[in-house]
Amino acid sequence: MLVCGKNVLKETPVDKIHKVYIKENFKNNDILNYLKENKVHYEFVPEFRLNKMVDARHQGIVLDINDYEYYELDSALDEDFVVLLDHLEDPHNLGAIIRTCECAGIKSIIIPKDRSIRVNETVMKISAGALNNVKIILVSNLNNAIKKLQDNYFFVYTADMDGEDYRGIDYASKKALVIGAEGKGVSKLTRDISDMVISIPMFGKINSLNASVSAAILIYGMIKR
Repeated sequence: MLVCGKNVLKETPVDKIHKVYIKENFKNNDILNYLKENKVHYEFVPEFRLNKMVDARHQGIVLDINDYEYYELDSALDEDFVVLLDHLEDPHNLGAIIRTCECAGIKSIIIPKDRSIRVNETVMKISAGALNNVKIILVSNLNNAIKKLQDNYFFVYTADMDGEDYRGIDYASKKALVIGAEGKGVSKLTRDISDMVISIPMFGKINSLNASVSAAILIYGMIKR
């Protein structure tokens, strides 16, 4: 996988880096010393090569790293709070949600294999290192994952319209939050099998929030109690 940026370099474990490509005439001695001290293989290349490698602002650095290794659902069953994403498709939203979860102390995010964004270079860049502390769990069927969580004493809250105001709920100590896809929300079956549907009240003329914004509001609303 090709990823880029100075922060991504510093936050990626060196044992996961195959090689680093650096723009010719790169002047950041801190970065160069970091590569040398950690014995990371690197090569100076023309900037146009970096531009062809990634479609992002690379800051003169492109890393060839291991593909992301997903986790199994069983790894999250002993946790107190997990987040599930119902076919999210925007890598910026996934990256932002990973950052929020890391800041909130949530260790696991569950995503379905089909019709869902996977961890890619954009997700890694937006998550700004948080991905090193949050497990992404890949499941074949999100609703089956919800049922398994419920069998393991999770109370599942799904964010959707016309639910209970999230501010007035006494949340379970062991809980899961389901966030729907951009523009589509959660599927009907996911909503139906959840233990409770919760909503963020809207006071303006627009009746929905960005998925990552909704996730941040609800996550912090749920952990503060």
